Amino acid sequence: MLKSLSPQHQATNGASRSIRTHALNLLSEVVASHDVRLDLKEVGTVVGLNEGVATVAGLPHVRLGELLEFGHGCHGLALDLASQSVGVVLLDESGSLAAGSRVRRTRRVFEVPVGEELLSRVVDPLGRPLDNRGPVRTRQYRPADGEAPPVMDRAPVTVPLQTGLKVVDALVPVGRGQRELILGDRQTGKTSLAIDTILNQRDQDVICIYCAIAQRTTSVARVVDTLRQHAALDYSVVVAAEPDSPAGAQYIAPYAATAMAEWFMHHGRDVLIVYDDLTAHARAYRELSLLMRRPPAREAYPGDIFYLHSRLLERATHLREELSGGSITALPIAETEAQNLSAYIPTNLISITDGQIYLSPELFRKGQLPAVDVTRSVSRVGGKTQLPAYRRVASHLRLAYAQFEELEKFARFSSQLEPETLARITHGRRVREILKQGLHDVLTVPDQISDLLAVTSGSLDDVPLSDVWPVASRVRSIAADRRPDLMNALATGKRLSDEELDELRSTITSAAALAGKANDADS
Repeated sequence: MLKSLSPQHQATNGASRSIRTHALNLLSEVVASHDVRLDLKEVGTVVGLNEGVATVAGLPHVRLGELLEFGHGCHGLALDLASQSVGVVLLDESGSLAAGSRVRRTRRVFEVPVGEELLSRVVDPLGRPLDNRGPVRTRQYRPADGEAPPVMDRAPVTVPLQTGLKVVDALVPVGRGQRELILGDRQTGKTSLAIDTILNQRDQDVICIYCAIAQRTTSVARVVDTLRQHAALDYSVVVAAEPDSPAGAQYIAPYAATAMAEWFMHHGRDVLIVYDDLTAHARAYRELSLLMRRPPAREAYPGDIFYLHSRLLERATHLREELSGGSITALPIAETEAQNLSAYIPTNLISITDGQIYLSPELFRKGQLPAVDVTRSVSRVGGKTQLPAYRRVASHLRLAYAQFEELEKFARFSSQLEPETLARITHGRRVREILKQGLHDVLTVPDQISDLLAVTSGSLDDVPLSDVWPVASRVRSIAADRRPDLMNALATGKRLSDEELDELRSTITSAAALAGKANDADS
């Protein structure tokens, strides 16, 4: 006969059943709350590796421009789709990769971090910090290779972007939303001109992005130090692809920098972006294309080299007001060899951009800094972006200066000149002298207008050439003390009436006479 359970054992069995029931209910709730699906991953294999380019097999559904992830934390970009393999451009160092390494699809395009957190930072093309200040703490990302805004989303370029350089603001004006090419031989001051433009954006509510492509580390460090010394790093971002970085990182660098600029533009901000330089960018792309066995064309560049830069520079524009009204002003830099403007890459960039600023090595050797060759420089936007004061003062200065240079060349072959010809040469030399500016010596609009009025009115023609700059400096201070109202009007971009302009010209003429006498007394 079975023995009955004691009350203690009955209580224990009841508690166990209750615990099992509760556990089963919790497990049922967890299973019901989760959508369990099979996660499929496409994994390929590296079958070839060569100087920053990998050949991958086993990814039949990969898309062009898709980001791929290797097993060692390295990333790559699918740029060449063949029937049996994929050509992948590596974005990181490939020292740990070898044939047989696994490659996984990410099913997304290459994106870079964007946002206010990037200001005052130095990052690489992948958004990783290079300034030893910790990670960039942002959760916002944009595709690096985005689409350019449609034509109907663009607004005319009418607002000037002041560079602080008289020869540019007066003769080759740049507007917000314009693409102005800077080109010239090595060591002619191309980067210095772009950096001066960045320095002049202080208190102008313009975000600046400097993209260094295969530039020496010391050069990038010098740029960063200059920006920091002039308090310009606070509104700037530096994107640097170093010379020893993979060619893929150099290739993607300007696109990553443009994506960062687009975030600010779509939030209603004005952005200035400098590409230093696109000649090195084209060389990096040529290297990648040859390694992927693409057929070469002129100068061994691939056939799509024009499309490479056009799709980049077309993203610089001025948006309509209902679409935020922001803008991106692009200053791409290109390097020429032996002053050959008809080379392949410079010709392509000249045809894409809205004008060019050409820096002459001959002017550089003569000490004419910035060495802007006015006759070869042009802005296709022109006076539409200039402040009214420049159009009133310097409208005929470009033509007169070009005629003076031609006249000066012919005057070398004559031992005796007519008084009128001698006067024109004397005046032209004062114009050339007043257009000089020192490194990082940017000037405000009132100071520039004061100098231009002084030289165009002939007030400096009797001043010795070596004293033009000291006299012009004194003229600025005298004019600011006598007519602060007109100087403030110039600073705000107000259009001066004929009477106000005559008053300002008379003030500067008398100030030039006083400054000349004071300079003679000092000497």
